[in-house]
Amino acid sequence: MSILEAIMMIKTEVSFKKGNLEKAIVIGGGMAGLLSARVLSDYYEEVLIIEKDDLPVKPEIRAGTPQAFHPHRFTPRGKMIIERLFPGFNDELLACGAPSTQNKMIHQTNQYGSLAMPNTENDATFSRALLEWVCRQRVKKISNVQFLTKVDVIGLLMTSDQTVVTGVHVREREQLGQQKTFGANLVIDTSGRSSKLGKWLQHLGFDVPNPDILKVSLGYSTRHYKIPSHLSVNWDVIRIAGDPSNRSLTGVFSTIENNIAETVLYSPGGHYPTTNVAEYEQEIAKLADPLIAEVLQELEPITVPRGYRVTELFRHHFEKMEQWPSGLLVLGDAFCNFDPIFGQGITMAAIEAEMLESCLREQRNYPSPYFERNMLQKMNEIVEPAWWLNCVADLPWKGVSYVGTPLKGSEFAQKYFELYIKHATTKHNFELYGLYWAVNTLLLPLDKIINSQMLAAILASEETSSESKELLWALSKACGQTLDEQLSQLIPPFPSTAYEHLNA
Repeated sequence: MSILEAIMMIKTEVSFKKGNLEKAIVIGGGMAGLLSARVLSDYYEEVLIIEKDDLPVKPEIRAGTPQAFHPHRFTPRGKMIIERLFPGFNDELLACGAPSTQNKMIHQTNQYGSLAMPNTENDATFSRALLEWVCRQRVKKISNVQFLTKVDVIGLLMTSDQTVVTGVHVREREQLGQQKTFGANLVIDTSGRSSKLGKWLQHLGFDVPNPDILKVSLGYSTRHYKIPSHLSVNWDVIRIAGDPSNRSLTGVFSTIENNIAETVLYSPGGHYPTTNVAEYEQEIAKLADPLIAEVLQELEPITVPRGYRVTELFRHHFEKMEQWPSGLLVLGDAFCNFDPIFGQGITMAAIEAEMLESCLREQRNYPSPYFERNMLQKMNEIVEPAWWLNCVADLPWKGVSYVGTPLKGSEFAQKYFELYIKHATTKHNFELYGLYWAVNTLLLPLDKIINSQMLAAILASEETSSESKELLWALSKACGQTLDEQLSQLIPPFPSTAYEHLNA
């Protein structure tokens, strides 16, 4: 151990053994920021959330969330974590008027056919506005958490040797842009896609690696409908998947609070759905399955279609930096962001907050130097499978491209998933289809659906198809005598860190 490491070890042990640390600052009051603040409140005497927007006093869209009008859902893992951090959270959403999914039907259509199954879970379905409002009300009740609104964070406050972040520089949006500084023992950036952390670090002289970039050019178009009081909508979700081979749109129908239904049309690769009222209904009618169009005939449109565009998704590699200042962390979309159609964003924010909690607990019990750098390494490990799955799903679409760290096995996985979905759909195997979504929403690891037994069963069932021949050709290029050996050459071995909940 070097002298510097020894000094840092002593400082760390003293600070954590004192009990709660003094102050933490969270940049951004979205879901990642709120979940982080909840975790930090158990370890810091004071937690300050600095938010650039004014916060709504009721469930309304916050100005800084342009995606808030569009659909949001819990995944099972996301719900699991949030329920633990905020017991009774789902019941509170239901009490606020969010409909339940229980005994409603899930309908999935893709290019191979359709599946329909009942949802047995009593999950709330909600708007982003309601979700964030309920979460924010919970956080506001925590006595040592405070909010500072209508304030922009414009930079990091550092020690003279630029090894420790000691706070932030801010500018108030009112009072003629007055600038101030706020000190803290820890600063966490959860400011989302608009984060300026990379630029701040570069300005301070740090060497920041280039991020991985998925040039996805994705577009959404969402419209809301009123459900008449006399009508009972028995659909939880209707999802009609687009086909990359002909660039057809994906359409999704679901319900939220206040007897409102929402539909979203989606496509990556620069093929943007319309926001024109008449053309929107025509595009819904052209979906591969007429079910959404049929359901909408009984509903009343209450908004025009609203668009949302994302040019790029990115994954930062702060964990690769040779120098990283202590007192600084980054979570949520500011670290890595995802294609919203897969519902991974809030789930990843929850997983990262849970990781923060685990690392703080370990640091309190067994203090060690370089806490923040170790945390970044673990953050990268839990982000890795989600990013890989996201890229694998989007890259088959024409117009989508990738620049960054090589994606091991992505081409094989695309062929495998195509055959897997075909097999599950044509055999009407609800369990296999559910496993696919459980893996893609990070509830289960990849090997639950990519393993030698599953591969052999699918190949036996689809032995004459062109997809199976392509998959066999891809396998033939891998080293190894057995399927397990071939798969180990093709598929990345994701760290177990991402699935620690399975052993909890």
